[in-house]
Amino acid sequence: MLFTGSHEHRIDAKNRLAIPAEIRGQWRLEEHGAAWYAVPWIGGRVRLYTEADFRARAREYSLGLTPDQDEAELHATLFGLSARLEMDSAGRIRVPDDIMELVGLGSEVALVGAGDWLEIRDRDSWRAEKRQRLEQLPDLMARTERKRALRESKEG
Repeated sequence: MLFTGSHEHRIDAKNRLAIPAEIRGQWRLEEHGAAWYAVPWIGGRVRLYTEADFRARAREYSLGLTPDQDEAELHATLFGLSARLEMDSAGRIRVPDDIMELVGLGSEVALVGAGDWLEIRDRDSWRAEKRQRLEQLPDLMARTERKRALRESKEG
């Protein structure tokens, strides 16, 4: 599923967040899975992956029985802090208290499309930084292309 745009929402007192109808309308159980996976992320945000995408990414980074210490710690952190979230009949997910506290999110949020995933971000921060993000886009694209070219040269 391709996630684009942003949607302003409110997380209720029970930490429930409504997934926008346009996203739920694209959801296919057999393709996307039965749930979301929430991954706390730096910068006060939570990444949301479809169940199918999260599982596919996890398989790509399978470490086998003898990972080195850094790999083992990375996995313990990413998977240990993540949570599987099922949508209720109203299309809401409940974001666990510990994840909300860990990233410092309040009740006023923006759901931001990030291509392969959604991000839950503080609404006021998202609003305030949108113009700056647009202005910095050419530099960000250039840095990303340099990193991609370096990675490809190492692989080739």
